[in-house]
Amino acid sequence: MQATVKWVDGVMFLGESGSGHSVVMDGAPDQGGRNMGVRPMEMLLIGLGGCASFDVISMLRKGRQQIADCRVELKAERVDAVPAVFSKIHLNFIVSGKDLKEAQVKRAVELSAEKYCSASIMLEAAGVDISHSYSLESTD
Repeated sequence: MQATVKWVDGVMFLGESGSGHSVVMDGAPDQGGRNMGVRPMEMLLIGLGGCASFDVISMLRKGRQQIADCRVELKAERVDAVPAVFSKIHLNFIVSGKDLKEAQVKRAVELSAEKYCSASIMLEAAGVDISHSYSLESTD
């Protein structure tokens, strides 16, 4: 896996993935930015949500669940020191669909957290307290 991050100006950077996709990162005006993109730590949080969601959706599809939508809401806390690393992150999955089996959703979230989500497992190994929850919404 490869990526390139190029400085644009101020505290704005253009990140390009090895697969050819780009993203703009920028800081707040009080930090020399123009608020033209996500913050780097927000990128990390979004990446965690994407990694975990990929796992959950994949497992639910394999379990033949009729998923209409899935979103994960992440809430993070950072330490009040430099470096301001994450201390806690909570992921709340909201899965909607027809005739969803709660046991399968619960198991998919657990397996992602415990076995499959590389981002989550890496952050936990670094000392971040990560928790998960889920809810189901019926589209019947």
